[in-house]
Parts: sequence; C-alpha cells; structure tokens
Amino acid sequence: MPHDHHDHLSPSGHPYRQDDDTPLSYWQSMEIAVRELLVEKNITTLEEISTQIDKMDARGPALGAAVVARAWVDPAFKSRLLKDGSAASGEMGFDVGPMHLIALENTADTHNIVVCTLCSCYPRNLLGLPPDWYKSRAYRSRTVKEPRKVLSEFGVNLPNDTQIRVHDSTADMRYVVIPARPSGSEDLSEEDLAKLVTRDSMIGTGLAMMPNA
Repeated sequence: MPHDHHDHLSPSGHPYRQDDDTPLSYWQSMEIAVRELLVEKNITTLEEISTQIDKMDARGPALGAAVVARAWVDPAFKSRLLKDGSAASGEMGFDVGPMHLIALENTADTHNIVVCTLCSCYPRNLLGLPPDWYKSRAYRSRTVKEPRKVLSEFGVNLPNDTQIRVHDSTADMRYVVIPARPSGSEDLSEEDLAKLVTRDSMIGTGLAMMPNA
C-alpha cells in the first residue's frame, strides 16, 4: 500500500504535494513533433524559438497603455492611430502582426466596447493574453444583447444618452479602445499617463483611472 504523505513534511520541511503530471494531449504531442522536425530540418533553432517565447511573454497591457498615452498627448499621432492602428503602433516599435488593428476613441457621448462573439480574437501583440471572462460564453453573447447591463456589472455606469457601440473582433481584424483622458491629468507626463490606462479600459469594460485614484 503506498505511503500517504498527506500529513507529513518533505525533507525540505515543506508539505508533500501530489504530482499534477498528466499524459500529453494530442496537440501537445503535435507541437513537440513539429518543433523537433523544424529544428532537425534547420528551419529554425531552439534559441530562436526561445527568443520568440520570451517576446510573447513580454507582451502585456503596458504596451497598449503606452500607445493610448501617446494618443492623449499627440493629436497628430492620435489621428494616425485612428486611421491605421497597425501602422501607428508600429511607429512605437510595436508589431501587431498581420491583423488589421482598429483604434476606437471614446468621447463624451460615445462609448466603445469590444467582444469576439465567435471565440476569443484579441490584440494579443499589444495587450497580451485576454482575460478569462473575455472568452466566456456569457460575455460573448450578453455584450451584444445588453451592453449597458454588462458594463454596469463591470462598474461602468454611463448616462442614458451615451451611445454604446459594440465591436465584434474577427480573425484578421482586432480592436483597441482609446479611453477618454481623465480630468485632472493635464500636467502628467506621458509615462505617468500610461499608468492610468487599464487593460479593461482598452477593451471598453472599464474607464481610465483618475490621477488621484
């Protein structure tokens, strides 16, 4: 009978933890096979793969926040961003890949919110991984039907006369919201402004933080 370590400590003094190793899934096995074949055929190297993984891990909302902050302080840049989000992001060194990035500006009378009704299309190169709720069936379906109620559940309560526009992402077209610049931020630097931009505000389920928050 196997010894039960449940109430015992390991030699290091920490409680024993049950292993969570599980058999590889079909897709995990395929990834390993394809990766090893690419290396064997000299199409790529393990170092190049590792570098790309590091780049992907470094992507997060801070990149999008930097773009928003630049748009707040530079009207010419904001104009280019609204015209071609991919190209304008590229000016700052952010490669959004082959997808077409569309920037949406929130104004005093219009609020934009982004969803992917099909799956979880999201500007990962600029915002990192999408939150779990963005991929949920509830968010994907309800945001289209009752966006104002969904926003209120995120704590965003807009005036009744504010127009809410819902934008549906696709495999080759993604959106990023430029939230309204908060009042009282006129004297902040571009770097400090970026700290006010949250991930949710660039999806449309949140607002930019106030400077004194």
